[in-house]
Amino acid sequence: MLIRCQAAKVLVCLVAAAGAVPFLFTPDNVYADSNSKPIKVLIVDGFSNHDWRQTTRVIRRILDDARLFNIEVSTTPASPDAPGWDTWRPQFERYDVVIQNTNNIGKNELRWPREVEAALENFVKSGGGLYILHSANNAFSHWQEYDRMIGLGWRRQDAGTALEITDDGKIIRIPPGEGKSTSHGPRLDTVVRILNRHPINNGFPERWKTPSLEVYVYARGPAQNLTVLSYAYDKATQKYWPIEWVVQYGKGRVYNSTFGHLWSGEVEPASIRCIGFQTTLIRATEWLATVKVTWPIPSNFPTESTVSLRESKTNDSHSHLPEPAQGVAATAKSVPSIRVIDPSLFVLAEPRKSHKSKAGLPYGP
Repeated sequence: MLIRCQAAKVLVCLVAAAGAVPFLFTPDNVYADSNSKPIKVLIVDGFSNHDWRQTTRVIRRILDDARLFNIEVSTTPASPDAPGWDTWRPQFERYDVVIQNTNNIGKNELRWPREVEAALENFVKSGGGLYILHSANNAFSHWQEYDRMIGLGWRRQDAGTALEITDDGKIIRIPPGEGKSTSHGPRLDTVVRILNRHPINNGFPERWKTPSLEVYVYARGPAQNLTVLSYAYDKATQKYWPIEWVVQYGKGRVYNSTFGHLWSGEVEPASIRCIGFQTTLIRATEWLATVKVTWPIPSNFPTESTVSLRESKTNDSHSHLPEPAQGVAATAKSVPSIRVIDPSLFVLAEPRKSHKSKAGLPYGP
């Protein structure tokens, strides 16, 4: 649930109980979005070469703190021969957005049942939203429709088209077999450059810096019905490559990016605490569900020269939520709270305009 005010001096948000509607009290007006329904989000996890458990916890907390979403988690069985695969059937149609947080790279035998694959395809084709979270675009190279949904991913040289961005913002399509397989160099503080304005990034600076980013070079796939939102420079190749993009798949929408890296042994690294990433996560998830974005951009959003981080919340109450058993779903419920919000943290979005890509394609059905 989103609260917005026009001339706030002191904003006080009171939440009396879990699920209660927040109110903002200002000297001039009172706003409460009592008609909006929470966006239903399902995070799917259970295996990855990244720290998928911690990733789910922090992503869930970031979204939960926005109070726009009801979040649940469905965790696969732990291994291909583990019990539970015959009953693990997430009901995607019950949700507005699915966040994909599994990755079987190097373990091709670890994959979803075909029935679940088909269910996700139908969910997105029918109008659902799919968020591909960081290394989830490494996953499922055997699954052709997954490649169509994600547009680009971590793939072999011959597995699809790669997109390179020129200095003046034009896209070069690199055919299968040309160039190299997908890779990335060291994680570095990197300037993200906007290529196409979109509801997700409307109001962002043209360039902003994010910490410890992996710039994927030669990400490959069908690259159909795809719009690149932003791109960044890779020192090794001395070229620019896509960082985030959206894909139209049937009536549904897909958001894919390399943001959100969290490696085993890291604890809430800067890449996760980046205000640019967290703002993008919330706005992208809202857009996937509604084709609109109402979540405001904080005034301390990163600039081209400055990284901006939120404090670590490792020791807060959300960090101690119980782990779901593998092969079952767990619900993340909001925690009752009273909040005082500093009005300087938010800026009002400009009136929304009709957005089109440089290719002239609308964003969403």
